Amino acid sequence: MNALMSRLPTIWREAVEELWRRRLRTLLTLLGLIFGVGAIVAMQAVGEGSRREALRLVEGLGLHNLIAEARQQDEATLKETRQRSLGLTVADADAALAVVPGAERWAAEKRVRTHSVFSDHGSSDAQASGVSAGWFDLSSLPVAAGRALEAADEDALAAVAVLGHQAAADLFPDGNALGGLVKVNHVWLEVVGVLADRDLGKDSFEGVQLGGESNRVYLPLASARARLRFQPQEDEIDRFLLRLQDPAGLAAGAGVLAAVLDRRHAGIADYQLVVPQQLFQQHQQTQRIFQVVMGAIAVISLVVGGIGIMNIMLANVLERRREIGLLRALGARRRDVIAQFLREATVICVTGALLGLVFGAVLAYLIAAFAGWQVAWAPIPVLLSAAFCALVGLAFGVYPARQAAQLDPIAALRHE
Repeated sequence: MNALMSRLPTIWREAVEELWRRRLRTLLTLLGLIFGVGAIVAMQAVGEGSRREALRLVEGLGLHNLIAEARQQDEATLKETRQRSLGLTVADADAALAVVPGAERWAAEKRVRTHSVFSDHGSSDAQASGVSAGWFDLSSLPVAAGRALEAADEDALAAVAVLGHQAAADLFPDGNALGGLVKVNHVWLEVVGVLADRDLGKDSFEGVQLGGESNRVYLPLASARARLRFQPQEDEIDRFLLRLQDPAGLAAGAGVLAAVLDRRHAGIADYQLVVPQQLFQQHQQTQRIFQVVMGAIAVISLVVGGIGIMNIMLANVLERRREIGLLRALGARRRDVIAQFLREATVICVTGALLGLVFGAVLAYLIAAFAGWQVAWAPIPVLLSAAFCALVGLAFGVYPARQAAQLDPIAALRHE
């Protein structure tokens, strides 16, 4: 403490020493500022972390995509539905591509009822899916080794597969998956590619299922339909992704796609539409409500802290009336007295802001640890919150400083 004090200019050292003499009162005053800044910092860190995590999850669905998914139905309902609707089909995707404004291309997936997946080197509990060419691109699934499935594979009904990262590790522990053979149910497939590891960390986002690609075997859609067994009344495809050129047209495109599918399915709601961009916006709206609540709490804490600063400064003025009178008698001007008390208020504000930053960081990581939320830092909002705290505290210190400057020197010297 003494070493730090020795480095400060004299006028600031006097302010620190004056507050240090009343350190218990000063500490109690600091608490409001610390809690206020800490709440703002924690809110910013958790909010930014949540935004980035939501964006990462939605990118897995494709921010430029519209998604049509077949609804799961029990056997009796499915039988009744099939009397009027064929379910989700490749023809639906072709019609959507032709009608939806700005639509560039589509890719479809059909999940396989997987009973067994193994190779000569190991077994896996992976699930299998038939996908059309372009599925990996539209789903933001990069290939780490080998190649993705191509249109030529579908045309030739090729017995090839691309493995997810986890599936490849289970089936080929030695790491040599490319060129190896895997058996899905009763069909042998040659591995031509392995996906990069992409751990989303969550199974769902805003009610939409995510992930699973790491522990999955992908084969061409046409090959899956020709080589594997499906129930007679199943949908031809389980879902398709429709990529639009301009994300600004997603809302309008969703309306057109819904109208197209409604007409083709005879008004039967055996499908659902998912707009990843709207999921992200919905998540952000929920996050803003959280931020408003936290911000209100933080502002209240700052105001309480500011009132505390005003209180301690007014108390200091009353206790130091003789000192103020002596300073005025020795020639100190009113602005000199104001400056002295504002320096003390500034020391309190800056100290509260710095301690609040530390408290906010600790609070953010505690929230992340207990609630499972992500933390990310955006420097500008954090620094602005600290500056706002200092300005609030300084504003509440102006009135006591002016009160001190307006004291009559003679009456102050006579004060006991």
